[in-house]
Amino acid sequence: HGITREITERKRLEEQVRQLAFHDPLTHLANRRLMLEHLDQAMSASKRSHHHGALLFLDLDNFKPLNDQHGHGVGDLLLIEVAERLKTCVREADTVARFGGDEFVVLLCELGTQHHEATAQAAVIAEKIRARLAEPYLLQAAPSALAIGHQCTASIGVAVFHGRDESQNTVIDRADAAMYQAKEDGRNRICFAPSSGGSG
Repeated sequence: HGITREITERKRLEEQVRQLAFHDPLTHLANRRLMLEHLDQAMSASKRSHHHGALLFLDLDNFKPLNDQHGHGVGDLLLIEVAERLKTCVREADTVARFGGDEFVVLLCELGTQHHEATAQAAVIAEKIRARLAEPYLLQAAPSALAIGHQCTASIGVAVFHGRDESQNTVIDRADAAMYQAKEDGRNRICFAPSSGGSG
């Protein structure tokens, strides 16, 4: 009996370690490591099925002022709420991750087999996310505390990918660059990365 109990205990500990290793402790979303693993799997699946995938990079537009004004506790509440909203915008097969700070990444799998079709599908989901995140936030640090109203938008960069036409890092860099472009273009908008020059 002692052995079975030890095995059960070990499994539980392994699961805890895995949870910590692959999930963001604040939002319980996937972390960078797990997202990279999922991106790798999605690229392999895309190569086999010829379906495209897309990586969305999101950065909250006015996160720092909230943190500076009300402290990290309230900032954390906003991040948790953003994580919840993101999860409602995607499909079961998709992955939502927090890359750190106020950067989030969404991996969309199984989009259309044609580049233009996949781009259109990714655009619909990205717009849904943009609109959902732009809705007002009410953040309450404690039951007795006053709720803080906050407006927050996101700049979103989208990179559509196909199979292993390019490396993981290239996909991430393209999405990241598109996100910075969205910020430069005035924030609260979606910017698509130019296609990687692969088949389309």
